[in-house]
Amino acid sequence: MDILLGQLFTGLSIGSVLLLVALGLAIIYGTMGVINLAHGEFVMLGAYATWFLQSTLGLTLLPCLLVVFLMVAAAGWAVERTIVRFLYRRPLDTILATWGIGIMLQQAVRLAAGADLRYVQTPDQLAGSIDLAGVAIPSYRLFILAFSAALLGLTWFVVQRTEFGMKLRAVTQNREMASCYGIDSARIFTLTFAFGSGLAGLAGALIAPIKSVAPDMGTNFVVDAFMVVVVGGVGSLFGTVASAGLIGGGTAGFAFLLNDTLAKALVFLGVVVLVRFRPQGLFAATGRR
Repeated sequence: MDILLGQLFTGLSIGSVLLLVALGLAIIYGTMGVINLAHGEFVMLGAYATWFLQSTLGLTLLPCLLVVFLMVAAAGWAVERTIVRFLYRRPLDTILATWGIGIMLQQAVRLAAGADLRYVQTPDQLAGSIDLAGVAIPSYRLFILAFSAALLGLTWFVVQRTEFGMKLRAVTQNREMASCYGIDSARIFTLTFAFGSGLAGLAGALIAPIKSVAPDMGTNFVVDAFMVVVVGGVGSLFGTVASAGLIGGGTAGFAFLLNDTLAKALVFLGVVVLVRFRPQGLFAATGRR
C-alpha cells in the first residue's frame, strides 16, 4: 500500500510539472496555431529570473512568482511583436524562427550568467514533508500540485469567462469575421503569446528548486510539453490535464518497473502509436474554423 501510494504521488508530481510546462504551450499552440520551439527557453528564463531575484535582491520564491510572470510575459510580447506576428500561417517559417530564437536566448543567458549550474532555494515553509499513510510526501511537491490546479483554473477562467477570452475564441474560430466586428486580432494574439510565455516563466520558477538551472534546461521540457498538448488534443485544456496525468503516471510506473531511460522511451513510443491512429488527440476541441 505504501509503495502504491508513493508511486501514485510520483505520477501526480510528474504530471503536475508537465502540466505547468505544457499549459502555456497549449494556449499558444491551441489557439494561435503557432509551434513555438522557443517555449522551453521561456521556461529557462523563468528559472533564471527566479535565481537572479533570489541571489541579488534576496527575495524568496513565492514573492518572485508575479515578478517572473511579468518579466517573461514581456519577453514573449517582444518576440511576438518583432518576429512571430509576421509569420502567422507560415508554419515552417515559424518553426525555424522560434528554434533560432531559442538558440539565441540560450547563448544570451550563457554570456550574461555563465554556463555553470545555478540553484534556487525551496521556501523554508515548504522545505519539509507531510506524512500521508506512512509515506513522506515533500511539501513543495504538494505545493506544485496545488499551484498547477489553481493556474489551470485561472487559465480556464481567462479563456472562458472574460471579454478577452471571448475575443480570443472568436479570433481562433474565424479571424476575418472577428475583424469585421471590430476585434483587433493582432492585439489579441500578442496578449495571448505574452500570457502563454508568462505561464512558461512561472513553470520555470516553480521547477527551479527541484531541477538545476542551466541554459539548456528548457530543451528537456519542450518535447514533453508538446507530447502533452498533442496527446490531449490541440485547444483542449481538459485534454492537457488528462494527458499530463497519463504521461506522468505512465512515466512513473515504467520507471518503477524498469528504469528512467526505458520509461521515457516507452512513453514516447506510446505517444507515437497514439498519434498514428488518433492524430487529433484524445480530447480534441471541437468548433468552427
